[in-house]
Parts: sequence; structure tokens; C-alpha cells
Amino acid sequence: MTTSQCFDNPPTLSSTCGAGIVQEIGGLKTYLTGPQDSKLAILLISDVFGYEAPNLRKLADKVAAAGFLVVVPDFFNGDPVDLSNPRMDRESWRKAHGTDKGCDDAKAVIVALRSKGVSAIGAAGFCWGGMVVVKLARSDDIQAAVILHPGHITEDEINEVKTPVAILGAEIDSYSPPEQLKHLGEILSAKSEVDSFVKIFPGVSHGWTVKYSVDDELAVKSAEEAHCDMLNWFMKYIK
Repeated sequence: MTTSQCFDNPPTLSSTCGAGIVQEIGGLKTYLTGPQDSKLAILLISDVFGYEAPNLRKLADKVAAAGFLVVVPDFFNGDPVDLSNPRMDRESWRKAHGTDKGCDDAKAVIVALRSKGVSAIGAAGFCWGGMVVVKLARSDDIQAAVILHPGHITEDEINEVKTPVAILGAEIDSYSPPEQLKHLGEILSAKSEVDSFVKIFPGVSHGWTVKYSVDDELAVKSAEEAHCDMLNWFMKYIK
């Protein structure tokens, strides 16, 4: 599910942005960046604006610079949210692009990565993607998860998490408010078998890690801090 905040600050999409290439993996067009022969991969799952968002691809390139193969699939099959289209119906879009299907598609990508010799996979999801990642974290498909300013996550989903998980949230978030994320963190803390980390970033809004404005110094600094936290989590567990 998505809220109005999910549609704020839409990026200007670009099919050619980033240092990587686009190939098909697991049946999906995918932005790939980083060493192609790496045995360590990071799956980035976008918000509703999809895999051509420049800030998302910039982040993928940053993670790749640490030695990971980074994959950013087009989970919407060329149909991201397009607010410039007056005929776009948000509710119809939500129904067409559910997170259960997103999880199934992500698993197909993971299978494809494994077939190429990848031995460890981390996954990070933003907003819509965060709801997909929590589903992946309930299985052994990934070895670490990072959930950034997610959409709605249930207590049942958190109770079933098996994978080390970090949750990075915004202070100003109507759908995943800080108190809700802290509550989920308390549930995770009670699971001694699962390492977890919850952090709330002050003064920023839902989506800030990939929808920040380069002119907003606070948002840029906060996004970079969140990116660093995400990368450190993967460096700890994806090896």
C-alpha cells in the first residue's frame, strides 16, 4: 500500500543515467553496476517511481564501489508511477503492482544471481520496495536486509523475519511513523536469533534517501548518513 507521501517529489527518470548497464535478469530489465564476477550481490528494490530514478542509480553505483555486484530490477515492467499522466489511476496502479508479486519477481532475480555463482545476497528496499524486502527477509533467500522508509509492515511480518535487518525511518512519515518503527524494533530486539537495528532520522520526510533535493543540505547529509548505514550493514553480513 502507498500513501500520498509516496508520490511526493517525483524524480525525473532517465534510462541512461548511472555508470552501469541494463540487462535482463530473472525475466526483468535490470540496472547492473559493479564487478560482474563478484560473488556478493546487493538487490535494490525501488519505490513507486522505479529503477530509472537517478538518485537510486547513483546509490547503486556507490554500493558497487565497495565491491558488490548491484542489481536494480524494473519490477514495474515499464510502468512506474507517472504523475504527469492525467489518466493514471493510483488505485489501479497499486492493484497491478502488489508487493506479493514483487516478492515473487525478486525471488526469480535471486535464483538467476545464484545461477551465475553469487554466494551471498543482501536486499534493500525503499518505500514500496521496503514492503517487498520484509517479505524476502522471512526466508533464506537473502542474507541481510535493509528497509528504508517503508510502506505498511505488519507485526506478523516482523515476527517471521529470519534475516539480519536494519530499518531506517524518517521523523516525518505519515505511513511508517517513528513510534511504529520503534515498536517493530522492539519486536525484533526480542528475537535473540536475529540481529536488528532501527534508526530514525530527524528532520526528514518519507522517501528522503532517494528523493532528496540536491539543494537541501540537511536532506543530502541525512541521505548520505543513511546510505552509509545501509552499506555498513551489508559489509557486516554479505561476505
